[in-house]
Amino acid sequence: MIVGIPRETKEGEQRVAILPEAAAALVDDGHVVRVEHGAGAGVGHDDGAYLRAGAQPCAAVEAWQANLVVKVKEIQDLDLPHIPRGATIFSFHHLPGEARRTRALAERQATAIAFEMVRDDEGEYPLLAPMSEIAGKMAIEVGARLLGRDPARVLVLGAGHAGLSAARGASRLRARVSILTRSDRRCDAARESGFNTEIATPEAIERLALEADLVVGAVFVPGEPTPKLLPRSLVRRMQRGAVIVDVSIDAGGVAETSRPTTLGDPTYLEEGIIHYCVGNMPAALPAVGAAALSAAALPYVRQLATKGIARAIRENAELREGVLLWKGRVNHAGIAAEAGLPYAPLSDPDLA
Repeated sequence: MIVGIPRETKEGEQRVAILPEAAAALVDDGHVVRVEHGAGAGVGHDDGAYLRAGAQPCAAVEAWQANLVVKVKEIQDLDLPHIPRGATIFSFHHLPGEARRTRALAERQATAIAFEMVRDDEGEYPLLAPMSEIAGKMAIEVGARLLGRDPARVLVLGAGHAGLSAARGASRLRARVSILTRSDRRCDAARESGFNTEIATPEAIERLALEADLVVGAVFVPGEPTPKLLPRSLVRRMQRGAVIVDVSIDAGGVAETSRPTTLGDPTYLEEGIIHYCVGNMPAALPAVGAAALSAAALPYVRQLATKGIARAIRENAELREGVLLWKGRVNHAGIAAEAGLPYAPLSDPDLA
C-alpha cells in the first residue's frame, strides 16, 4: 500500500504524524511511504532522515495521492485542493461544529478515520490520550505564565487524561485543585487519585469558578460539541484577571466566551478574563508531541496498510469506532445532522 504523509498546514503546527523510525517499520512491512518535502523539519527530521528510512520525499500532490493519508491535524482549506476523490485520511478530524468541512469531505467521497474517536475495549482513547496528557500539563504552565504567578485555586472541568494531567500539574505548584466531571466513573477515579472531585452540576461549577484564578476546560464528549459549562454570565462574574485555558476548544470549548486562537496569537481578554484557546497546544512542544503521536498511531497504520482499509476496520473494533465518514457517507448521526447530510451507519456489507 502507498502511505502518504503530507506536511501540516494548520498555523503553528510543526508536528508530523509518522517519524522516520515509524516510516522504516512501514517500509519493512512492504509498503511505500511518501513524505511531503519538509514534513518532519519542525521536529528535527529532514528529508534525508526519511530517505534513509526507505521513504520517498515528494511534493504535496504525491503525498496526497496515496491509498492511506496519515496526518496530525484536521483538514485545512489549504489541504482541500490536494484531496483526491475516495481518499482515506487518518488524523485528528474534529468534525463536530464543522459542517463545511464535513460536507467538503463528503463531496470528495472521502473516508475519514478520526484519531480522537479510536476507542479501546476499556473505553479509553489511545491516540487522543498522549496529546491530552501534554495539553493538560501545558495548561497549568500557560495559566501560570498568564497570571504572572503560580495559580492559587484551580478548577478543572473534565476528569479524562487532559483534566488529570492538569490537576497533577496544579498540585505540584501547591494550588488548591478541584475537578468537576459529569461521569460517575471518572469522578470515582479522580477521587481515588486524591483529588477533590465532584459531579459537575451548575451549582458546583458556579461556586468553584467564582473562587478560581485558573479554569482549565478539559471536557471531551466523543463526536459531539463541548457542552458550554461556563455561560457568559458566569464568566463575567469571575475574578478580574483570572485565566481560562480551554483545552476543549477543538470541539467548541467549555465557555460561551471561548473562540479558537493560534499559537501565534494565543490569547484575548473578554469579560475581564484572559482566554487561551489554542486548538493544537501540543504543537508548542512539537518533538515531544510528534514522538508520542507517531508511536501511538503506528500500530493502527500498520494494520490499515497491511490488511487494507476495509478489512482492518472490519476486524478491529477500535478503528471502527474512529470512522466518521465511509466513502463520503457520514457514519455519525450528530455530525450528519449538523452538516445537513444523510446519516448512514457503517455496516458489515460496506466493508465486504
